[in-house]
Amino acid sequence: MASHRKSRPTGTRVAGIRTPALATAALTSVALLSQSANAAPEADDKPSLEEVEKKVDDLYRQAESATDKYNAAKEKTAKQRKRVDTLLDDVAQRTQKLNEAREELGSFASAQYRTGAAAPDTATFLLADTPQDYFDQTQLMDRMTGRQKVAVDDYVTQQSETMKKRREATESLATLTDSQDGLRTAKATVQRKLAAARELMSTLTAEEKARLAAIEKEKRAEAARKADELARQQAARQKAQDEAAQQQDSGSSSSGSADSGSSSSTPPADSSYATKADKALAFARAQIGKPYVWGAVGPGSYDCSGLTQAAWKAAGVTLPRTTYDQVNAGTTVPLSQARPGDLVFFYDDVTHVGIYIGNGMMIHAPKPGTYVREESIFYDGESAIHSMVRPA
Repeated sequence: MASHRKSRPTGTRVAGIRTPALATAALTSVALLSQSANAAPEADDKPSLEEVEKKVDDLYRQAESATDKYNAAKEKTAKQRKRVDTLLDDVAQRTQKLNEAREELGSFASAQYRTGAAAPDTATFLLADTPQDYFDQTQLMDRMTGRQKVAVDDYVTQQSETMKKRREATESLATLTDSQDGLRTAKATVQRKLAAARELMSTLTAEEKARLAAIEKEKRAEAARKADELARQQAARQKAQDEAAQQQDSGSSSSGSADSGSSSSTPPADSSYATKADKALAFARAQIGKPYVWGAVGPGSYDCSGLTQAAWKAAGVTLPRTTYDQVNAGTTVPLSQARPGDLVFFYDDVTHVGIYIGNGMMIHAPKPGTYVREESIFYDGESAIHSMVRPA
């Protein structure tokens, strides 16, 4: 018997409502469009050019900070290694003297044995765990000859000093190991930051790199304008000072015209600084064009603090190795009173330094991939300047 039930229409049921096949296709399209819309932001997750630039700059700054830590660890390691070498040489010399003192005591023991002396005190002394143990238990010194006493005194002294130096050497070796670990850690950090910066730059297209170069050019132009403005301010300030000095000299000469003899002009109190600064600047200028290499102190390459240290060393002034030590190696002066030769430090964590040459300009070793060059002290904006320090 045939069924009288009507066939169920094709399609799907949405919220209890039958939908035709066309509606199903439409819903499928909507779902796909929705997924595409949700996926779109993920495809646009690439950072903007400005974000890339900021990230790269931050990585280079972090690398400079790590470089300073590397420089400090390297300096500490070198000093500690020198101390260890000195201590080991001292221990070797004292061990030799101790052996000589022991041989002398041994000769006394042999002589006592050959002659059948009644009190082989020297032999007993040599067999004791320590000289002091023996002295605490016997009256050895009272029964020894004068020569034996001198030999024993020398042996005790040499043994005590040798043991002391051996302990110092052991402790210094442990400190040296720690310094070397710190050196390796700082080196790895620098390499990691620089690799991250290079990798980030490699993601840019040629067009983006060109735009980034244009932005950098604009920043340099703005920095040059600020340098010119500072130069005008400093020139005006110097002119006012010179005029005031001339008026003072004029008044002094008129009031002192009755004095006998010719008076010689007194050189400025800071003329010695100018002389040293000239030498430091001459050295720095001679390094222009040499590559920045982190941890380098010349003569073929430099990092920022390596350059300033070498420049002032040429002027006879010894500066510490790192930027955060150099910033405390002189007198802080206002930017308005900056003079050629002063050190200009950057950023709150004092991770960069250049040597001021006047007119708002400096010579510095900027960062990896660049060369020692003249540049405006406003190269990264006025807010980046931390302080100015006169080192001598």
